[in-house]
Amino acid sequence: MRALEYFPSIPRYLAARALGKRYPLGALPLRLVDLPEPEPPPGWVRARVRLAGICGSDLALLLGKNSPQLSPFFSFPAVLGHEVLAEYEGTRVAVNPLLACAERGLDPCPACARGEDGLCRNVAEGALAPGMLGYHRDLPGGWGEYLVARPQRLVEVPAGVPDERAVLAEPLAVALRGLRRAFAARDGYRFPKAALIIGSGSIGLLSLALLRRLGFDGRLDVVARHPRQAELARALGASRVFASSDAALQDLGARSYRPILGPPVYRGGYEAVVEAAGSASSLRAAAWAALEGGTVLLLGAAGEVKHDFSPHWFAELTWVGSYTYGNRDFADAVALLAELESLEELVGPPYPLAAWQGALRAVRRREVIKAVFDPRL
Repeated sequence: MRALEYFPSIPRYLAARALGKRYPLGALPLRLVDLPEPEPPPGWVRARVRLAGICGSDLALLLGKNSPQLSPFFSFPAVLGHEVLAEYEGTRVAVNPLLACAERGLDPCPACARGEDGLCRNVAEGALAPGMLGYHRDLPGGWGEYLVARPQRLVEVPAGVPDERAVLAEPLAVALRGLRRAFAARDGYRFPKAALIIGSGSIGLLSLALLRRLGFDGRLDVVARHPRQAELARALGASRVFASSDAALQDLGARSYRPILGPPVYRGGYEAVVEAAGSASSLRAAAWAALEGGTVLLLGAAGEVKHDFSPHWFAELTWVGSYTYGNRDFADAVALLAELESLEELVGPPYPLAAWQGALRAVRRREVIKAVFDPRL
């Protein structure tokens, strides 16, 4: 089968870290290869990939922005792609890419026993190499024609949901899990009167759509730096869209102060902030955009960034980190796809695997919110 394989390269990693956006795409540690079709282990099945998304964490890996501290929990070289819509026995399925205790031939750890596979303590143990689908040296991810998985990891997509919406199941599960961690209460959800979303990529916009679907009817502002992001944010239910968190805070009526060094700091911000960009500047903005005693939800996978923690203790902020999901989160996200109409507007036209540079270029230039591969092309 044809697949896109990431191969570790310390020189390329260091060069990408140094050059950042100026690093040429053709020099990235990614190659189109021919591999044997994967053979499913006993109790597993093989599924054909229909669409696979390009995640921000994939870009961070390729561009040398991911944290080296996480390297023990993944294994390479690997066929990337963990946002996957596949087909198994004629049925469209969203693929949960986690490889937890059950896949590794181990008795359930405490997290897996309560259905929280995303917190599995054995992701680098057992019969398999470290990692999950898309970050695993032996089990290919979605940037290839086929993958293998346990049937329990394949969740049927509701009839009528277009493929372009269905491929968003995995990032939707990330957003749903994070919102539940930050706002779930015994009687449902406890939402603030005003919240701000920083970052209008797929995670930020999916969080916006989910918050409205889950019943958030207060002021829900969004920071969007690019016109298409702003257009989609308004369509998905944003109260107001701003080019920066400073503009949002000024509109909210927060008080601005000028420190000896650096940009303005604030008092009287938003009760809750969803940080969905994962950069040093967005983390700083989220910290100062939050109201004293407020909550900041850090969604997805931030790269390796330096951060000033003074606003955390100064304003007694509660920070909630969320990276993956549990089994229920993933299944619920797939079910919600039927209700979240128009999410497919986030997804651009699919690329064949051979056109991977064009796909990455479209993401880098913000031409699309979510770029996807169709290995059948």
